[in-house]
Amino acid sequence: MLDTATDTKPIIALAGNPNSGKTALFNALTGARQHVGNWPGVTVERKEGLASVDGASAVIIDLPGTYAFGSQALDESIARDFIVNHHPDIVINVVDTTHLERNLYLTLQILEMEVPVILALNMFDEAEAQNLEVHVDKLSEILGVEVVPTVAVQKRGTDKLVRKAIQAVSTAALEEDLAPRKLPLVDYGPTIEEEIKIIEDYLLEVVGNEIDRPLRWYALKLLENDFTIITELLADGDRHRQNSRAVRQLKTELKAAHSRIQDALGRQPVDLIAAARYDRAASIAHDVISRKTDTSGTTHSEIIDEVVLNRWLAYPIFLSVIWMMFKITFTLSEPLSELFVDFFEMLGTWVGGMLLAANIPQVIVDFVTDGIIAGVGAVLEFVPPIFLLFFVISILEDVGYMARAALLSDRLMRAVGLHGKAFIPMILGFGCNVTGILATRSLDSPRDRLISIMINPLISCAGRLPVYVLFATAFFKEKRGLVVFSLYVLGVVLAAAAAKVLSIFMEPDASSTFVMELPPYRLPRPMAVLIQTWERGKEFLNKAGTIILAAVAIVWVLANMPPGTGPGSPHSYIGRIGTVIAPIFRPAGFGTWEAVVALIFGIVAKELIIGTLGVLYGASNATLIQAIQGAWTPLSAYAFLVMSLVYAPCVATIAAIRRETGSWKWTALSVSYTLVLGWLLAVLVYQLGGLLGLS
Repeated sequence: MLDTATDTKPIIALAGNPNSGKTALFNALTGARQHVGNWPGVTVERKEGLASVDGASAVIIDLPGTYAFGSQALDESIARDFIVNHHPDIVINVVDTTHLERNLYLTLQILEMEVPVILALNMFDEAEAQNLEVHVDKLSEILGVEVVPTVAVQKRGTDKLVRKAIQAVSTAALEEDLAPRKLPLVDYGPTIEEEIKIIEDYLLEVVGNEIDRPLRWYALKLLENDFTIITELLADGDRHRQNSRAVRQLKTELKAAHSRIQDALGRQPVDLIAAARYDRAASIAHDVISRKTDTSGTTHSEIIDEVVLNRWLAYPIFLSVIWMMFKITFTLSEPLSELFVDFFEMLGTWVGGMLLAANIPQVIVDFVTDGIIAGVGAVLEFVPPIFLLFFVISILEDVGYMARAALLSDRLMRAVGLHGKAFIPMILGFGCNVTGILATRSLDSPRDRLISIMINPLISCAGRLPVYVLFATAFFKEKRGLVVFSLYVLGVVLAAAAAKVLSIFMEPDASSTFVMELPPYRLPRPMAVLIQTWERGKEFLNKAGTIILAAVAIVWVLANMPPGTGPGSPHSYIGRIGTVIAPIFRPAGFGTWEAVVALIFGIVAKELIIGTLGVLYGASNATLIQAIQGAWTPLSAYAFLVMSLVYAPCVATIAAIRRETGSWKWTALSVSYTLVLGWLLAVLVYQLGGLLGLS
């Protein structure tokens, strides 16, 4: 990860609305020179990379997408605080040209911070396709900043954009030209403007010259009840005893200002300020946009949405799309998986022969071939279906369908007591529960955030997919797509049920409207899809090379100790542990010590269920299928899959729950209720199946 604190290259922050093409622009500017980590002090993902043009380079920081800087959601706070506190050399504000009016709301907020800004007028080609003519020079004149039309997906205008940004930082004259205008862009009316001036005077007395943002901006944030800003400012004032009186006066005056505005205008200041910004954004958009012709027809996206979002067809289409996603994944991945199987079998044979020829002791040879290669190989053989699944998901996101899926979820989410936006962490949980849990930071409501964290482990992550594929191939090969699909659906249903139960015991917050941008349908962009697929899939490879490698080594050692025992012996250390616990799972149909040990190590990482079974049975993928066919029936296998879906989160997810909730109580509850629920459902599946005569 780049060290932006010490790097001498200019730091350029990308800020913009979700679906404005900001990520596409980031990918176009940085290519493969990207690094992903976490923001300092928080666990939200941070993307940065290097952009170069004409021999000069700059560090690009991709800020979280946000519609405004006014909510308490963490992603919005991160974007705002980076601009305010970390002082990027320049901000590139990425706006969607086809929705200029709405995007300019954020632009106005950025300009009020009086930071150097360049406007990237993105998706310019789509605006032209809609017969929209944008008067770029006029927009630049009104805003007082440079405006560069771009088409990020085609890399049109991106070099010019970076060139302008770097020049603005390095050349004093250009920097002055590109600095935001000093005159306020938004006139909030005489009443509010008078209160702004009063608060500015009090702020000057409290903090003096200690703040480097304009006093007007801070005054506006105080009138908007931005509690983060209020806490920072007043805490700073309290640290200086000589300012304590001024701090008390500021608090009193701020309360009085709210009352005066409410009495004079009949509305809260925060609502009036937002309305003024929206009006100004609309006015600017009206002044700079015109239609080339008077023709106005229905767009292709609107035509598609008439079907895809149809009241009666939307949900059947959604389920069909998800089912086809799994069908395509397994159909295309099967021949590739067979190649992986052959490769690891040949690798084990070749390495074993090499080690024996070098007179390496047999126990070391067995450890390397039967432990490391067989165990890790049993997991890596599922690279094709996992990467193909992420590939299909990335295509669905890129064409614009996933945004529709989130919109469709709003009614369902509200039915279980959550905001519609809570569906987004659930979608991300399909890739990794840790990612889904971190994504709950985008939720404004602490209640919704907590419920979403607690239910996310029930969403079937990519780590469980190898388990599903192995057992479905062994027992339900002709219908394995349907079997895996049923488990993903079951996870969503259980998450919804858990959310409903939790919502009963938690006081509801004030309701809010679910606002989500529906991007136009587009053809998938190959490079963007491949980057997204790799970013998601590489986490699976990282696990295989670290956690899983270490864990299968431990499993092999425990399965071969004390000396004289073997992996298949219940008298080994690990066999003794499994034998003690196994009776608990007999009502679920898989009361063998091997199954228990696999579930125990699955808490480290769900993929380890397969790696552990591979080590315990001393089997490659092909012989592992035969081994589990001898230990499970189709009914007990499905019960085992249900248990694998529901029971305790993996270690990484447990750590994420602890960090995000800040509570061991909620973390323990998450582990406990999923363990009990998993066991109950597995027993229910096996016992009811037996009563129905299923084998």
